[in-house]
Amino acid sequence: MKMNFAGRELDMSRCHVMGVLNVTPDSFSDGGQFNRPDAALVRARQMVADGATFIDIGGESTRPGATPVSLQEELDRVCPVVEAAARELDAVISVDTSAPEVMAETAKLGAGLINDVRALQRDGAPEVAAKAGIPVCIMHIQGEPDTMQDRPEYRNVRREVSAFLTERIRVAEHAGIRPENILLDPGFGFGKSLEHNLQLLASLEQMHILGHPLLVGVSRKSMLGHITGREVNERLPASLAAATIAAMKGASIIRVHDVRETVDAIRVVAAVKEAG
Repeated sequence: MKMNFAGRELDMSRCHVMGVLNVTPDSFSDGGQFNRPDAALVRARQMVADGATFIDIGGESTRPGATPVSLQEELDRVCPVVEAAARELDAVISVDTSAPEVMAETAKLGAGLINDVRALQRDGAPEVAAKAGIPVCIMHIQGEPDTMQDRPEYRNVRREVSAFLTERIRVAEHAGIRPENILLDPGFGFGKSLEHNLQLLASLEQMHILGHPLLVGVSRKSMLGHITGREVNERLPASLAAATIAAMKGASIIRVHDVRETVDAIRVVAAVKEAG
């Protein structure tokens, strides 16, 4: 299937790489590195040169225990970078936000995707996203970022994640978001134990029954640290393994910190799929 991201049409039957660009001082992996507009744009240019189709710009850290930011602070962090990136780069600019005001403003500045870890649960978010008229990624989360890893529990994680996403799809469509503008993210690491994350990744292909393209973000996450014993900046091999599994299972977008290496891995997956 094809999706239109603010005028850029992409084939979502193939796997694309989304580069992470956190314009924050406290994100878990790269906090503070790119929280100036000039540094952020340099990083974005490099990720596009490395093969990223999407650049995901976020102004609020959603790591466990992260401190919330004010709306004005998020706008001040994100808007200049979105505007410059949308004007200059040959890529879809995605905005990682849950704030309706940030969704509205960045859509005006050229963003092509709203990526909401809170699944449009804030007041007014579904309606604002619908009015923006660009695709939206709805992610599963249990709880809120500051408490989500406090003993998350499920009876059947895949079924419960699917049920949550199904309900949020219904809400989004009721607000006026077109079905062809919806992507889904299982929310690896967002209110899930290591076992929950592994079960979701192992059964990822079953989520295609929901009928929307899948976005997967596992890059450098703690689940990989638990498996390998490696620190955040030593998790590239594990991140590539997880990205490869997700791509083999049909994910349309892989959200990563290490773009060049992931693009190579996805090319191998694409070649194997084509040969098969």
